[in-house]
Amino acid sequence: MALNLVNQLGEWNPQLFREIKGRLKPRNILIAVAMSFLGQLLLLIGFAGELPVVEEEKIGYSRYCTGVTQEYSSPTCLSDGLGGFVINWSLWWQDVFVWLSLIGIFALLVVGIYMLISDLFQEESRGTLNFLRLTPGSTLNILGGKLLGVPLLLYLVAALALPLHLVSGLAGHIGLSQILAFYTVLGVSCLFFFSGALLFGLVGNGLGGFQPWLGSGGMLIFLSIITSMVHHGDMSNTPMDWLTLFNPAIFLPYLIESSSLDAVNTYPNGDFGDLGWFYLPIGKTMWAMAGFAILNCGLWSYWIWQGLNRRFHNPTATLLSKRQSYRLTVCFEVMILGFALNPDVNNSRNYARGLFENFEFLLVFNLILFLGLIAALSPHRQTMQDWARYRHAKRSSRQAGIMADLIWGKTSPAPVAILLNLAIASAMLLPWILLWSPSEYKTPAILGLLVTASLIVFYASIGQLMLLLKTPKRAVWAATVVGGIIILPPIIFGFLSMSPSVEPTLWLFSAFPWASIQYAAGTSVLVALVGQSLALVLLNLQLTRQLRKAGESSTKALLSGRMPLEIQ
Repeated sequence: MALNLVNQLGEWNPQLFREIKGRLKPRNILIAVAMSFLGQLLLLIGFAGELPVVEEEKIGYSRYCTGVTQEYSSPTCLSDGLGGFVINWSLWWQDVFVWLSLIGIFALLVVGIYMLISDLFQEESRGTLNFLRLTPGSTLNILGGKLLGVPLLLYLVAALALPLHLVSGLAGHIGLSQILAFYTVLGVSCLFFFSGALLFGLVGNGLGGFQPWLGSGGMLIFLSIITSMVHHGDMSNTPMDWLTLFNPAIFLPYLIESSSLDAVNTYPNGDFGDLGWFYLPIGKTMWAMAGFAILNCGLWSYWIWQGLNRRFHNPTATLLSKRQSYRLTVCFEVMILGFALNPDVNNSRNYARGLFENFEFLLVFNLILFLGLIAALSPHRQTMQDWARYRHAKRSSRQAGIMADLIWGKTSPAPVAILLNLAIASAMLLPWILLWSPSEYKTPAILGLLVTASLIVFYASIGQLMLLLKTPKRAVWAATVVGGIIILPPIIFGFLSMSPSVEPTLWLFSAFPWASIQYAAGTSVLVALVGQSLALVLLNLQLTRQLRKAGESSTKALLSGRMPLEIQ
């Protein structure tokens, strides 16, 4: 029967069968079992060392005692009459549960991402990745097999820790349904990040052996920052709160209801009750937060798999079609705008200031989104040459016209599509800005939106022009040039002590014009817009000229006395 089950698995998903066969070896299994049990044992020994020890003529204090809590101190320890102390075992087991959860989150996501990216890099190095692309299986079947099979030993380590995790949770008075909900959120979060790791492994293979370390290191930094925010309750109703939904650690405070006699012993749980999305109180209950987190991770996992479907079998294709990018922009703007509507107000700022600060967060997120869209939509040199040369041969292109092809075409240059995506994003943000109550921040916000959109189209044009170079490292050059234009000006301004309030005009030409827009004069903003428009015109004239040259046939180029642009 076992043999029959193995045969069925091989027929259902050959890639998963291949991963299982290659990784479930006795030596690997023994190492995974030893690591899991040893880690659990060390954790229990560490927490056992936190229990109070009887000392003669001294009053004991411990987090796990049940006596009176002193200010800025742990509770006093009460004797149990048997030579020991009365221990708050519920709180002790809760702490075991929390630490085991945090270790599990970090281990699964950081190590799992490293394993997936490293596996794709090794497949690329051995030349077997192209073999996988030629197999008749679907992208979901092949990459889904990798997603389930590559971290298989990591899953085994986590599965062996589940009994202790369940026991500690139940002993800590956490409901079974809540624990299962936490597992569901953790699973969906792993699906999102592991899918992203697969996509990064496919598109970032030029980084070589540094790629797995970059992916797992970035994940470690992200989890550390978000977990620190959760621990200290740094939730302020800004678009930054959206990022916390990707970290399952945000649900631990909901699970912990300490049975300690003093509030100082409780796990810091922040003030998540005020967290809202379009005024919906998603932070009020764990179930609302869990449902929204699952929806959020599921939505972005769907978009990642759209990119995987396009890129896996055709490495030269763009990550997204232009039509898909418009829908993705709508989803992104709806998601982050919901967290910006109702900012926290304290003594240092009023409601209008809070709205403008949230608007600045939105522009930062939009800059990241559109840099991703520029990379996802910009075709490379060979694709653009084929488009320029054979576009007129396609009947659909002749009938629809050049503009329709630039908006919807699969292989046309990206700047027009980026401009349309910016129009979609601006059309969604502008009504929100116009609905602000009259204040000094409304006009700067509108101008900031306009200047930022102009800069992003400028970056898209530069990136597309760089991808027309004949050098084999076109993508690296494009990323380097665009990244340098974005990062270097603020660094230079910082070294020269040129703050946005002191030199607002110069900051209008950086990637963060909104930082100085409220300090800049109207003429300075107009000069910035005119300068950016002229630069855009010159860049796109050059792009058009290069595409026209690339689209000429060899015969025409020879008759005109020059050779066509070579493709390298």
